[in-house]
Amino acid sequence: MSAFYPYLRMRRGRVAPWMRDMIAEHRLHPSDLIWPIFICEGKGQEEPIGSLPGVSRWSIDHLGKRARQAADLGIPCIALFPNTPNELRTDDAREALNRENLICKAIKAIKDAVPEIGVLTDVALDPYTAHGHDGVTDEAGNVINDETVGILTEQALVQAEAGADIVAPSDMMDGRVAAIRQALENGGHQNVAIMAYAAKYASAFYGPFREAVGSLGRLKGDKRGYQMNPANIEEALREVELDLAEGADFVMVKPGLPYLDVVARVRDAFGVPTFAYQVSGEYAMIEAAAAAGAGDRGALILETLLAFKRAGATGVLTYHAIDAARMIAS
Repeated sequence: MSAFYPYLRMRRGRVAPWMRDMIAEHRLHPSDLIWPIFICEGKGQEEPIGSLPGVSRWSIDHLGKRARQAADLGIPCIALFPNTPNELRTDDAREALNRENLICKAIKAIKDAVPEIGVLTDVALDPYTAHGHDGVTDEAGNVINDETVGILTEQALVQAEAGADIVAPSDMMDGRVAAIRQALENGGHQNVAIMAYAAKYASAFYGPFREAVGSLGRLKGDKRGYQMNPANIEEALREVELDLAEGADFVMVKPGLPYLDVVARVRDAFGVPTFAYQVSGEYAMIEAAAAAGAGDRGALILETLLAFKRAGATGVLTYHAIDAARMIAS
């Protein structure tokens, strides 16, 4: 028995809801959330995604309503991901540079409807390549770093010109943050921020996302030649350090829950805004557990999101953003 007992009883701080709330060390707020939205061609379209129950692709005419929904709940930012039509996917990803592509039209639609909400755009080529890789490839199927960086830089400029507030290179090419930052500065987009996917792992949790953007089954080989080895954490710190030195404003760790140790180490080491992506496989597992009766859905959502905050995350990209914001407000 403790020498301090019964004078010190830790349970005193847990006896009532108001007491627990008063001394809580971490809190969730809708402003901690970024809502990823998938976009498709057409008009009046809502396309449910089979491996992501409750998540759909939306045509551009629906985006204003979705953005207003998020803003009214206090969610500050939306992340956009396109499902590019098959006929526009090429080995050189030229559609990524089209100023009238899905992503550019979506940015403009959201900014016209809800100008106060932030828009984050993905800078990567996998939604546009016929082979499913994040960059252009050589004859052997290897992703060519420097040629890809040139295309990514143009892609980021196209998105900034369309009205993106944050460009988020998710490709894991070396040197791309510096190239994008310089291009944004030279192009008069000094206020466009860069959220670098600085520690993006070659994870098994991305499957539903690939279905959502139409790249599932296209990939020739794998992405382990440029995405990180799940075994490594010191390498993640080096990646973050380099991206910050090249001009990243914020950094991201992806996936989320399996890499909370990386989130904590990054935040402790650098003290910069650090985001995590609760990826599609994580979302799908929570939904499957709730559907199987293995746990209360709302409690599972809020507990996992709180874990990100406890680990030191500034914010979380999550498909549960709308549900979470409603529960937080209730």
